This record gives sequence, structure tokens and C-alpha cells, in this order.
Amino acid sequence: MTSPSVPRWLEWARQIQALSQTGYHYAENDYQRQRYQRLIEIAAEIINECAELEVAPLLDAFHAQIGYATPRIDVRAAIFQDSKLLLVRERQDGGWTMPGGWADVGDVPSEAAEREAWEEAGFHVKARRVIGVYDANRVGPLELFHAFKLVFLCDLIDGEPRPSAETSEVAFFGPDEIPVHLSVNRTYMRHIEDAFRVHGCPDLPTIFD
Repeated sequence: MTSPSVPRWLEWARQIQALSQTGYHYAENDYQRQRYQRLIEIAAEIINECAELEVAPLLDAFHAQIGYATPRIDVRAAIFQDSKLLLVRERQDGGWTMPGGWADVGDVPSEAAEREAWEEAGFHVKARRVIGVYDANRVGPLELFHAFKLVFLCDLIDGEPRPSAETSEVAFFGPDEIPVHLSVNRTYMRHIEDAFRVHGCPDLPTIFD
């Protein structure tokens, strides 16, 4: 599913939150911090008014962000066996996705994708190349925070399918077997189609937004 654009209200709220988070981090006195705190509250109120989300959880999410505001980084591992793509089923929403998650501080991006494949699916893999760098603003359901997605083509080394605390099923799917219910905000059909395309023709250039 492709979103034609980010709604202006969400764009404004994100920018207000990001600028306020950065300003709060560099504030030199309580007066400045109070002003930036009020702007963070206004960003939450905009989202509450337009998306009917509770203000308190929004403020909790905003307050968890500290320091200079930057986009989040999500990594995904595209793993093939007999030309079928590995997907895992998320316990949280029951949808299917390529193994992956938020990159942690100190992570090397490729190693983060390799780790997620082991933790969520039970396979040791080696990242070979970047399939694509995607702006989460442009594809899929809207997200509260701006995020970039890095999808790596990985070689399967060894392992056996093994669900985890976060995943309930692990399976390989051909291009015509992809489950209808994908895990929103984790893997979109565009990512899957690009993965099959690059797997079939590894010399294709990296895809990017």
C-alpha cells in the first residue's frame, strides 16, 4: 500500500516535536525547557486532534526520545532458500515480515540485520549487499516517527526455522505465495518485490528513495 503523501498535520507535528526535542536538549535554563516542553505538548495535541490518539501515551513516546532528533533506522534481512523468501510471523499483530527491527546504538547496520535473522528466525546469515534504502514516509501506513528502512540481501549459512518471543512462525514463500496479511510498518509488498527482483538479478543497482 502506497501513501500519496504525508498529511500536513503529521508533517507539522513531527517537525514541532523534532525541533522541540533538539531545543530541549540544548536548553540553557528552565525557562527555555518549559517553552520547549509546551511545544512538545502541542505536537501531541495536534496528533490527538487529527488521529484521535490519546495524548498521554503520545507524550510518553515523545519523552522517550532524547538528544538531537534524527530519523530512526529499521533493518530487514531478505533471506532466500530455493528461490523462496524467508518471512516470520509477528506475535504482536499476526502479520508476516522479513526478520528485522530497529537498529541499536553501536550496531553496524549489516550485523544488525544478521543478528535479527538469528534471533527472530533461527538462521545464521551473512549480509551480501543492500537491496534498498526506503523512506517510511513514502510507503505503507503512517508512522508516528520518521524512519528509514535498510533491506539487506543475505546469504543463508546454517540454522533451522525457530520461532522466538517476538515471532510465532517461520517459513519460506515463493513470489506467488506471499501471505496477504503483512505486518504493517515492518515489511511492505514493495520491499518483497524488490527482494525477489534483486535476488534474481544481483547486479541490479541499489534501490533508494
